[in-house]
Amino acid sequence: MCYILFVNPTVLGASGMDKGAVFTATALAAAFGSFMMGIVAKYPIAMAPSLGINAFFAYSVCIGMKIPWETTLAGSFVAAVIFVIISATPLREAVINAIPRDLKFAISAGIGMFIAFIGLQGGGFVVKDASTLVTLGSFSGQTWMTVIGLIVTAILMILNVPGAIFIGMVIATIFGISTGLMPMPHHIVSAAPSLAPTFGQAFTHLSEVNSIQMVIVVLTFLLVCFFDTAGTLVGLTTQAGITSRDGRIPRIGKALISDSVAMLFGSILGTSPAGAYVESSAGIAVGGRSGLTAVVTGIFFVIGMFFSPLLTVVSGYVTAPALIIVGVLMAGNLARIEWNQLEIAIPAFLIITGMPLTYSIADGLALGFIMYPITMLAAKRGKEVPVLMYALFFVFIIFLWVLSKD
Repeated sequence: MCYILFVNPTVLGASGMDKGAVFTATALAAAFGSFMMGIVAKYPIAMAPSLGINAFFAYSVCIGMKIPWETTLAGSFVAAVIFVIISATPLREAVINAIPRDLKFAISAGIGMFIAFIGLQGGGFVVKDASTLVTLGSFSGQTWMTVIGLIVTAILMILNVPGAIFIGMVIATIFGISTGLMPMPHHIVSAAPSLAPTFGQAFTHLSEVNSIQMVIVVLTFLLVCFFDTAGTLVGLTTQAGITSRDGRIPRIGKALISDSVAMLFGSILGTSPAGAYVESSAGIAVGGRSGLTAVVTGIFFVIGMFFSPLLTVVSGYVTAPALIIVGVLMAGNLARIEWNQLEIAIPAFLIITGMPLTYSIADGLALGFIMYPITMLAAKRGKEVPVLMYALFFVFIIFLWVLSKD
């Protein structure tokens, strides 16, 4: 997850935000969110400012709508307050528990496909193409770090070597430095940049959240964060075996409170909304099952603030093998879906393929959740669909409509 320390300042920096302040805010928001998730919910799921929503923050709102980043930060704060209120009620927990068991397996497998795609892209295996959207990349330069890391990790995983994923990342880093594919950092320790340029800006610009345009921004923040994190929590708890036999998730209410409070905390510090991270699947894959996993991750985010020069060697080429291997592990949930029942198979397939192809967990959920009531009614099984799933049918239609306006 440490890549977000450098990706987030780059993305939000495009909006005019101070990159140094965003770096520190990102680290502290990730640490706080991970502590909340580990201590309060006792889940092995770490948190940090989310990819995707930060791009919406910078490129869609600040650059596209020409809204100052300070006002956008205030909009994020308002969405977070609403988020906390909703999470304090039984509504959000009821929504997640209403998701059918097969769709939960589809969500977990879809997230696996999504993060594997991120790994293939980050490692240079998959690159954009004007004609076919994506194509096979060139196996040269830093891509060899991914190749070496993937081979080593795969062999160690097959041999059941503990810590195989981490060892693979270390080997890939050593290979990159020794071959000159990545530079050795000149410094190891540096002071954490000041938060002053962004801290508290959400408060001082609250009065500017007063237009239809800002209402749409707040609603988008709310809906994307709600369903993105909901999908991630369902997928990761399924992978970790935390869910009960009937598919319900214990302590989900506490996890949702932790998530929404972390989003609120991050907006005060000066960063885009935080959420549960799919990369937590790497820790789960090597045995993480308790909140200690998330707490340790949070501690390392705090330490990371002071070792930022050293962390620069952890590039996408180094982390790519971990994401690809974890994607393989999460794809195992495909076998648990009732593929012989088309009314279930069709929405499940849309979720699984929708997440990587739209580059969004929330969009993949939307495609599947809209189709599910339709296929179940067609199969004359409408009575088996929970009332909340019918409600989500309309919510996701509105969700897609709101996104289309941006």
